Amino acid sequence: MKFLSLQPFVPSGSDFERSKQLFSALGFNISFEAPGYAGFEKDGCRFILQHYDVPDFAQNFMITVGVENASEFRSEMIEKKLPERFGIRIGEVTQQPYGKEVNIIDIAGVCWHFVE
Repeated sequence: MKFLSLQPFVPSGSDFERSKQLFSALGFNISFEAPGYAGFEKDGCRFILQHYDVPDFAQNFMITVGVENASEFRSEMIEKKLPERFGIRIGEVTQQPYGKEVNIIDIAGVCWHFVE
């Protein structure tokens, strides 16, 4: 049996609408919406944002997204002033055994690893 996709359910934290705005600003497009859920997609990468607010869960949840260039990605997010606009944290580019990465801690506390 061939697996066709992987779409994690990502917690939004307490402010579902603001989280939707953040992921749109990151470059994702909304592919569907339903009460308490929104599907996001960019270049074949998909996830479902869920209106779910359990900080202990969110702060232990991590996702890896492959990007072409981690430094350019980070620069773009800083230019868009995402930390100021959304209160998120964006780390420096670091070299890891699996590639160069930039971490973003989103509104809910989820750690997103954008890896080159």
